[in-house]
Amino acid sequence: MAGATLFTLLDDIATLLDDVAILTKLAAKKTAGVLGDDLALNAQQVTGVKASRELPVVWAVAKGSFKNKAILVPAALAISAWLPVLITPLMMIGGTYLVYEGMEKLAHRFLHSREEDAQKHGELVKAVADEKVDLVAYEKDKIKGAIRTDFILSAEIIVLSLGVVEGRPFLQQALVLVAIALAITVGVYGLVAGIVKMDDAGVHLTEKGGARAVIGRALVYSAPWLMKFLSIAGTAAMFLVGGGILVHSIPALAHWLEALVPEGLAGTLLASLGNAVVGMAVGALVVAIVAVVRRMRGGSTQPAH
Repeated sequence: MAGATLFTLLDDIATLLDDVAILTKLAAKKTAGVLGDDLALNAQQVTGVKASRELPVVWAVAKGSFKNKAILVPAALAISAWLPVLITPLMMIGGTYLVYEGMEKLAHRFLHSREEDAQKHGELVKAVADEKVDLVAYEKDKIKGAIRTDFILSAEIIVLSLGVVEGRPFLQQALVLVAIALAITVGVYGLVAGIVKMDDAGVHLTEKGGARAVIGRALVYSAPWLMKFLSIAGTAAMFLVGGGILVHSIPALAHWLEALVPEGLAGTLLASLGNAVVGMAVGALVVAIVAVVRRMRGGSTQPAH
């Protein structure tokens, strides 16, 4: 009897872990847009920091990210336990913020000239090279800004993940949210550390000569292109993921789009395109509203990015 009970317990644990793994994968897919943007933004946050301080800065931001998750995960579980009615509205807010941020990035790209961006970057590099600049204070500001950005993106990820596990047993919800929180923090900041040191690794390999020099030059050349790819992929995923959340949160709209697309792979692609179009439309509307509000308040109408 005891042996049977033990095997039953092990079977229950295995089933639970299997469910958690499946739900974690679903949550990871739903948060793909945020993760791509998270990578690009955090890698950009260390721009202007001295090479010898890049990894310490990334580690400091990673610690802040763990603290953010320690606040957000219990808060999400509390909402799920006591105020589950808020899950769908929070998901819609998260989806709206995603498409707004994506459209704001596009607006920045088309409204700001490359000369302006190059000038700002030049001023940043010049300021860091200036001996009069307090680099300790500058570094602390960088870290604080990155942690604030991480809190916003982490909140989106946790809310989206909470929507995936809605209605599941509390233990499953807790395990999935903790797994997602740990995985994205370790994964994102591990990759950020790798990205910011790619050029240094490339230079080191180039100095070795031979075949390693070829790999080194490839790393140095590919580092800025990787950053651009992450930024573009993150922006596209924002519209796909954010638009999908908004569509599925409004049953009438979801059924209407489902009726328009055929079955099969073509239907899946068209449905994704429909989600992206909805996301871009909502994002453009929110950007326009924010611009009007800023103008009424006498502030700048230019995007913040």
